[in-house]
Amino acid sequence: MFERLMPRQVAFFDYFDRMAEKTLEGSRALVEMLEAFDDVAERAGRIKTIEHEGDMLTHDCIEELHKTFITPIDRDSIHRLVTRMDDVLDLIESVAQRMALYDVGAATPESVGLARVLLLSVEQVGKAVRGLRDMKNAREILAECVEINRLENEADTLLRVAVGGLFRDVKDPLTVMKWKELYEGIEEATDRCEDVANLVEGIVLEHA
Repeated sequence: MFERLMPRQVAFFDYFDRMAEKTLEGSRALVEMLEAFDDVAERAGRIKTIEHEGDMLTHDCIEELHKTFITPIDRDSIHRLVTRMDDVLDLIESVAQRMALYDVGAATPESVGLARVLLLSVEQVGKAVRGLRDMKNAREILAECVEINRLENEADTLLRVAVGGLFRDVKDPLTVMKWKELYEGIEEATDRCEDVANLVEGIVLEHA
């Protein structure tokens, strides 16, 4: 009985690392899907599987959070961090499914460019999140967060150019609607990466 009342040490940082890796796997799969644009339905199905695995990690982390008396960092920060990473993966999966559903025929250079910026953002998220385990390199972690913010600004610019090109060059309204939604979905995933960066920055400033 006494052991059950003692604080349990749960490796929340392991959950962060695994979620970051799963998000990176999904982002890479999206870039590969857009660059090749073959077997689109099959590739979308693979991304759906990755997203489901991410959901399971998020569920397990939150379940452990409810069972744990003492946590290494603020409980709300743990919950928000893992769910924001899950949001990135959810958006990646949503874009992939819509690519298959909308039958757009081929990826545009703009969609590939946005997806590559997203991949860079997710890679930086992984580096920043891994640094939380001991926070010995607080300055480096904060620099990675700044880079994620810069990449989000780059994605914003790419989105504006891409949407402007749609309205200027594409005559079919339905095609405009499809691609506008797809572009915005990819860019929104970079927004969620920025949310993760802001959370990481707050954790580092509080604990480092």
